[in-house]
Amino acid sequence: MPLFVLMTRLAPETLHDAVGRRAVGKDWLKKVSEKCPGVKFLTHYALLGPYDFMDIYEAPDIETAHRVSLISRAEGAVTAESWTAVPYDRYLSILEDVQD
Repeated sequence: MPLFVLMTRLAPETLHDAVGRRAVGKDWLKKVSEKCPGVKFLTHYALLGPYDFMDIYEAPDIETAHRVSLISRAEGAVTAESWTAVPYDRYLSILEDVQD
């Protein structure tokens, strides 16, 4: 299944309330689960830097990944980007195919 990385940035005022942040996160995950069947979240990280969170997930197709980003924006993310990702071993295999 295709692999994606969701990079999210939230409004600063939403990051200071742990209880509220947890509730918003659960609501977001519920909406993604309902609207994006087949999405499987593999990991979730809070970050330092230009983004607040990074999620790595599998989705059946690019349209489903778009839905994940759109739901994130609709639920209050200032920025939500889904990037395609390829495991490193697969990348090396692709590279070898290209070089032949």
